[in-house]
Amino acid sequence: MAARRALRFTALAEGSSIGPETLGQIHDEVRRLTVAYPRLALPTLLGDLVEVQDLTFRLLEHGRVKPLQARDLYLLAGITSGMLAKASHDLGNPSAAMMQARTAFVCADNADHHAMRAWVRSLQSLISYWAGRPSEAADYATLGLGAAGNVRGTTSVWLACLSARAHALLGDGEATRTAIQQAEEARTVAEPDDLDAFGGIMTFPVPRQLYYVAEATVHLGEDPALGESQSEAAVAGYRTATEDEWAFGDEAGAQTDLALARIARGEIEGAIEAVQPVLDLPIEQRNFGITSSAQRVHSALQAEGRRNRGAAAAGLREEIEAFTATPTSVLVR
Repeated sequence: MAARRALRFTALAEGSSIGPETLGQIHDEVRRLTVAYPRLALPTLLGDLVEVQDLTFRLLEHGRVKPLQARDLYLLAGITSGMLAKASHDLGNPSAAMMQARTAFVCADNADHHAMRAWVRSLQSLISYWAGRPSEAADYATLGLGAAGNVRGTTSVWLACLSARAHALLGDGEATRTAIQQAEEARTVAEPDDLDAFGGIMTFPVPRQLYYVAEATVHLGEDPALGESQSEAAVAGYRTATEDEWAFGDEAGAQTDLALARIARGEIEGAIEAVQPVLDLPIEQRNFGITSSAQRVHSALQAEGRRNRGAAAAGLREEIEAFTATPTSVLVR
C-alpha cells in the first residue's frame, strides 16, 4: 500500500508532465507484475494491477505526457490492461476480459507496437478458447499472426500454439498438426524482444509450448498414446522449469491433460495420480482455466461411463465437483 502511494505521489509531484523517475517507476512496477502474474494467486495482485492501470490512464487522459514518452506509457498501459483482461478471464468473466483486451489493443495501436498488437490477439484467442468458442479463438490467432509481421519474439510461438489448440477442439487434424509445426519453426527463429524482456506473462517459454502441444493432441483424440507421452513431457517440463518459466496455471493444465489422456486409455488410477496435485490447489489458485480443465476430466469420466463405474472413478468425480464448486472468484467480489 505504501509503495502504491509513493508511485502515485511521484507522478503528481513531477509537475505538469511526467519525468523519467515516474516513467521508470511505472515500468518497474509493470515488470514486477508481469513476472509475478504466472506464479502468484490473483487476489494478491489485483489491487496493484488496478492501481497501475488507473495511474497510466490518468496520465494519458490529462495530457501530461511528452510525445517521446507517450509511446512508452501507452505500451505500459496496454500491458497492464492485458493483465487485467487475463484477470477477468481467470475470474470467469469473458465479457469483461474482452473489454479489457480491446482497451489493451487500442493502447498497442497508440504505441504503434506490432508485437503488442500480436500479443493482445493471442490473449483474445485464449479468452475465446476457454469461453467455448474455438472458431473465434482460431480467428484471433490468425489475426495475431498477421499482426506479428516481422516480429521474432516468443509471441509468434504462442500464436501458433493457440491456433493448434483451437483447431484441435474443432476436430481439424490437418490444421492442428500444421500449427504445431509452425510453432516449432517459430521457436527455432525466435529472438527475445522488448515484450519478452518484461518476463512472466509477456513471454512464452518452452514448457508452456509443450503444454499447449500436448493439449492440442489430447483434444484432437486421434492418438491417445501420443497425447499421454506429450502430456508427460509437459508435466516433466514444469517439474524442471526455471523460476522464470514456471506457472502454476499451466502446470495444472498439463496435469489435467495427462489425466485426460490416461482416461482415454482406460487408466483411471493413473488419471487420479495425474490430477491429484491440481485438486490440492488452494482456492486462491483455482482460476477459471484450472477449474475448467478439471471439469473436462469430470466430463471425460462421464463419457467413459461404462468403463468408469468403479469406486475410484466415482470418488474422483466427487472430488472434482467439490473442487470446482469453490473457484477463486468466490474470494473476489
